[in-house]
Amino acid sequence: MKRRTFVIGGAGAVGALLVGWSVLPARQRLTTDAPLPVEGTQTALNGWVKIAADNSVTIMMSKAEMGQGVHTGLAMLLAEELDADWSRVRVEDAPIDNIYNSVQNVIDDLPFRPDHDSITKRAVVWYTRKLTREAGTMMTGGSSSINDLWTPMREAGASARAMLIGAAAAQWHVAPGECATQGGYVTHPSGHKASFGELSSMAAQQPLPRKVALKNPANFTLIGKPLRRIEAASKINGSARFGIDVLPDGLLYASVVMCPTLGGTVASFDASAAQRMRGFVKALAFEPYAGGTGGVAVIADNPFRATNAVDAIKVTWQHGAAATLSSAEVERRLALALDDGDGHAYYRRGDINDALSGAARTITAEYHAPYLAHGAVEPLNCTVQVADGAATVWVSTQTPALARRHVAKVLHIDDDKVHVHAQLLGGAFGRRLETDYIAQAAAIAREAGGRPVQTLWSRAQDFTHDFYRPACVSRLKAGFDDNGKLVAWHSASASQAIVPEALARYYGAPRIPLDKTTAEGAFDQPYEWPTARVAHKIVDLPVPVGFWRSVGHSHQAFFTESFTDEIAAATSQDPIAFRSALLAQHPRHLAVLQRVAALSDWTHPLTSAADGAPRARGVALHEAFGSVVAQVAEVSIGPHRMIRVHRVVCVIDCGLPVNPNLIRQQMESGIVFGLSAALQDEITIVNGQVEQKNFVDFPVVRINDCPIIEVDIMPSQLHPQGVGEPGVPPIAPAVANAVFALTGKRLRTLPLKFT
Repeated sequence: MKRRTFVIGGAGAVGALLVGWSVLPARQRLTTDAPLPVEGTQTALNGWVKIAADNSVTIMMSKAEMGQGVHTGLAMLLAEELDADWSRVRVEDAPIDNIYNSVQNVIDDLPFRPDHDSITKRAVVWYTRKLTREAGTMMTGGSSSINDLWTPMREAGASARAMLIGAAAAQWHVAPGECATQGGYVTHPSGHKASFGELSSMAAQQPLPRKVALKNPANFTLIGKPLRRIEAASKINGSARFGIDVLPDGLLYASVVMCPTLGGTVASFDASAAQRMRGFVKALAFEPYAGGTGGVAVIADNPFRATNAVDAIKVTWQHGAAATLSSAEVERRLALALDDGDGHAYYRRGDINDALSGAARTITAEYHAPYLAHGAVEPLNCTVQVADGAATVWVSTQTPALARRHVAKVLHIDDDKVHVHAQLLGGAFGRRLETDYIAQAAAIAREAGGRPVQTLWSRAQDFTHDFYRPACVSRLKAGFDDNGKLVAWHSASASQAIVPEALARYYGAPRIPLDKTTAEGAFDQPYEWPTARVAHKIVDLPVPVGFWRSVGHSHQAFFTESFTDEIAAATSQDPIAFRSALLAQHPRHLAVLQRVAALSDWTHPLTSAADGAPRARGVALHEAFGSVVAQVAEVSIGPHRMIRVHRVVCVIDCGLPVNPNLIRQQMESGIVFGLSAALQDEITIVNGQVEQKNFVDFPVVRINDCPIIEVDIMPSQLHPQGVGEPGVPPIAPAVANAVFALTGKRLRTLPLKFT
């Protein structure tokens, strides 16, 4: 009885603590635990902004700039509320601190449909938001940056503005409400005027406002304007510094070769030939780190000598569990998994079995998507110096706090002994969420006697040791009544799950049984199916998988939107009219669809291509990362039955458009990225080894093959949503649907090819 009383009492105390914690205000996101580092005359007014005597404004960036323009968009938020002079705005990478934890991307990974609203969902979102602020991590991903920081950065700007006004009012002996700000100055009707720089040190003595009023969007002067990217000039003049550009004094270089079989390790190696080569410093074997593959590294005095020396090493490999795996076996195991059942249902409406059995007619289809590599232009690299019980890391990463954690783990030191300097990223698309190459670089640098070492992967190592977009098989079935009306929609897919594997390699967490990203793009779309079941089955395979631009949406959109077109064709309905009928309760999506139809001249026949080949249109509508995108692709068939895309019309509703330039650039980028995957790219595996080793095997759409891209941005006052990824998912189904309209041939396997 005593033990039982203790357990019950203990449980009650824990419950009381949880209830108490839940009603506490959420952790503030304005001030850091440690003061921001400042230089010269800079003064920090909160954790997001520093102002110097020359009136320059430095805005702290907790998100990685990898070509998406996020530093510009985020700086606009703070500068808007601060009323800063945009020409005097600078950006600087933020230190690692809880106020910079990414919250929205975790919220977006909860398994709820966007149009789902319930007390349960609101409670789960509330708890998750609070927990992530306490125990989350800094990261850039999920097209969440503007969404996540829309309020915190505006509040930071407004708070700093209030403090500057307070300092001016105290100096001029006037009421703060009588002062105004504009273009980096505080003014008063009496004629008083002072720059932010003149007031910054006094403003820092003002109390941080408990609550601030944010601007009415009608008064925005920066937000909504197509401002040029803040880092553009540095990329033009060459002063921009990416990870590969880091050159600390005494730098050595390392080249690596990893086991060609995924997940393999080194059994033994002979470095005698390499040791005789000029510039050789050391050779060593390393373990698989953070879900990667083991291999051998050579440290040398320049990168070319390191590469030549590592090629001279003779290695005996331990190939491991993946040694017998092939792409055909992957396909077989995914199909077999679906034969045994459809897995967990992420969305259910009505009784799907009754609806299908009672249907007058049904159609079925099976779709396939391959593994895909990220293929970022800047190859993986990381520079580390290990000295005096500490480490300094220079790296292009989407996860600086996680990078610090993994370096500390490899070196057996405390996290606060690792100093991470984030660099610009020459592309990422999710690959630089991983820490395998960072932990590996730390292990290599540990052997360099205190000198910094830049570990640089060759392109072949990059392609053959990626964390790939999962291969996936989807089976779909639809039922109709006697009048051809849709009565049932059933979708079941099978693939590996990214999130359980990622959490295990990031944090050592146990594998969770569900993963929303496996079914996103299938269960979370707006179509008002009368009866539906959308399910996914997780299949374990010895291929490392990771977050690829638009994640599950990248292939589930192809399945869902292609099959939607199949249903329209089977019932002799226009594809846009058919979709419109399923969007009666979703006016936002319907408006996007109608807009793309108008801009693409959907109802007017297309003329032939320049060479006389007939052309046809295909449409796709998809919601991802809070944004709604519709695309119409115009295609023809060229010599050797090659699919040619001539024009893509794209309409996006991403909430309030913070910077139309960035939105258009990201839609264009997403279309080119997605089109490359739709028409050309796949990762194939033989005996556990990836066959593709460079862009010649995994090509990007070239400028001479790139279609005309027209982007239209819907006006909106809604909370800004994702932009970096939503442009990718609709392009593959839009092209496939156009091919069907043109040829009557339904292509259900990516990449799209005639067999």
